[in-house]
Amino acid sequence: MGVVMLAGIVLSNSILIVEFAHHLMKDGMAVREAISTSCRVRLRPILMTSLATLIGLLPMALKLGEGSEAYAPLAQALIGGLTVSVILTVFLVPAGFFLVYQNKPLKGPEHA
Repeated sequence: MGVVMLAGIVLSNSILIVEFAHHLMKDGMAVREAISTSCRVRLRPILMTSLATLIGLLPMALKLGEGSEAYAPLAQALIGGLTVSVILTVFLVPAGFFLVYQNKPLKGPEHA
């Protein structure tokens, strides 16, 4: 259950960056500039989604409610996984995108 939730959030965050970078490249922006702008613009939605999830998991991870002892390990694993995934998403996805698209020709309106 936790892996599915974590995978969904991480994939959604990665799609935000990649899709916006593709849009900027289609408008004629260079790859390096597109990925840099994409990360800068989409950082806030990524952090908002991740922080909202982390804050929602805190009561369960701290065993604050009735019967939450059973789900505390799940919440703690999700908090750790989400924290690491946000860091990797912000650094690894742009690097991978740049490596894949650095030699591709521009496909903007003036380059078509």
